[in-house]
Amino acid sequence: MKQPVVIIGLGEMGSVFARAMLRLGHPVYPAGRATDLDAMATQLPEPVMVLLAVAENDLHPALEKIPPQWRSKLTLLQNELLPRDWQRHRLENPTVISVWFEKKKGMDYKVLVPSPAFGPQAPLLKNALATLEIPVRLVNSAEEMEFELVVKNVYILTTNICGLVIGGTVEDLWYKNETLAQQVANDVIDIQEWLTGHSFDREKLIAGMVDAIQGDLQHKNMGRSAPARLQRAIKLADEAGLEVNKLREIQKQTR
Repeated sequence: MKQPVVIIGLGEMGSVFARAMLRLGHPVYPAGRATDLDAMATQLPEPVMVLLAVAENDLHPALEKIPPQWRSKLTLLQNELLPRDWQRHRLENPTVISVWFEKKKGMDYKVLVPSPAFGPQAPLLKNALATLEIPVRLVNSAEEMEFELVVKNVYILTTNICGLVIGGTVEDLWYKNETLAQQVANDVIDIQEWLTGHSFDREKLIAGMVDAIQGDLQHKNMGRSAPARLQRAIKLADEAGLEVNKLREIQKQTR
């Protein structure tokens, strides 16, 4: 029998990974909010992977509870994820995947573009998700993975925040409101550069966002988290002393 996989959080996204791992032949052990992870780790001290698939707001509380024997097997997939999120928990080399497929309640998954992944368990992720015909692209370095995470953040924040103003789809955003999208994306990139301490090729970041837009032109701009994403972005900009004029203008419009 293949080594077990632990999945912490079995919502819509966690269920896709569970199905993929089962298809590859790995027994899957789910953990929910009430699960005693230390007790579970005593019973399962050497899983091949521990996938953290909790909601974004639960990321840091969940990371604080990861048993020591699981830390080297940890895989992260949350939105708005950056290296500083795992570094604050002294995690040196987790496996990370920037998920570019969506899974909504009552619907099967839908792929936008291949999902980049990096880290010790990245090949396992690729092989498992291939059983569901979900493409994964292995990247070559931590620096490249950071860039891919920023691309995803630019896409999520730009589409969500613009959606507060125009609603509609990403096709409406890019092909009818490109100036708005560019302005918001550049404000978002300002924040991402402050959060990472690195400068990025802005044209390349926006090109990555456009690739994702073209992967599903009918994707809705504004999800349930859009107001909170804008509020969080403004708070970070305030901490960094960034102008982010377009974000502040949208905040005033949508109060």
